[in-house]
Amino acid sequence: MSKTTQVADSQQVPSQQMQTARKRRWQTLTRQRVTSSSVTSLLGSRDLVRRYRKGSVEIPVLRGVDLDVEEGEFVSIVGQSGSGKSTLLHLLGTLDQPDGGEIYFEGNRIDNLSPRGRDVLRNRHFGMVFQFYHLLPELSACENVLLPSMIREGVWGYWRRTSEYCRRAEELLELVGLGHRLKHRPKELSGGEMQRVAIARALVAGPRVLLADEPTGNLDRRTGTEIMEILRTLNEQQRLTIVMVTHDLAIAQQAHRTVQLVEGSVVSA
Repeated sequence: MSKTTQVADSQQVPSQQMQTARKRRWQTLTRQRVTSSSVTSLLGSRDLVRRYRKGSVEIPVLRGVDLDVEEGEFVSIVGQSGSGKSTLLHLLGTLDQPDGGEIYFEGNRIDNLSPRGRDVLRNRHFGMVFQFYHLLPELSACENVLLPSMIREGVWGYWRRTSEYCRRAEELLELVGLGHRLKHRPKELSGGEMQRVAIARALVAGPRVLLADEPTGNLDRRTGTEIMEILRTLNEQQRLTIVMVTHDLAIAQQAHRTVQLVEGSVVSA
């Protein structure tokens, strides 16, 4: 055996062991068998198709989209209204299911997970930020950030570790510049402050990927710039992988790479 072959083999073994370990962890996490693939990116899609029906009319939204997002990458998805960019983001985050094609995370197929498996995936590995915040109005900023932890742990598990989770929520709100607004409810916060709370909530589980759907779309230019500074800092300092949908080309250019959708197809990436 040549020295080159020995080196190649020694490099493949850890990779194979890692893939096996990840597959076992996924099967334990989702309580179902998972399908591995040759997809090596952190998050990816293959030949993704989505159609909607309006009466007897079938409307194609995504037409065979291939996308790869590497770990630590900041990717923006742009396109005109109706181009399918938000639909693509929702599919990547398992909020919706495709009519065709496949989606992979850590080399494992996720579009065919059970409803429970998708819930677990979103709660532990994906953080999500939306244009309209989706904060519960009766809860404080800190309590809104704590919601994913409450859902994941259940009542008993959460109350046993309340102090730990509260410290984590306060640290995240401090990180996004809201350490002084912990007890304020959404009606007492500005649009930019509510989006900061939504970002902190998305980070509370320590996700591998942050999916952001028009995170600056409901904000003025100055506040939008502040939100982008937070996202860039998270990406640069914590190597958080971010996939962001936006209609604003100036915002999109702040990402590492821009993917353009036209009529449901990728035309540049």
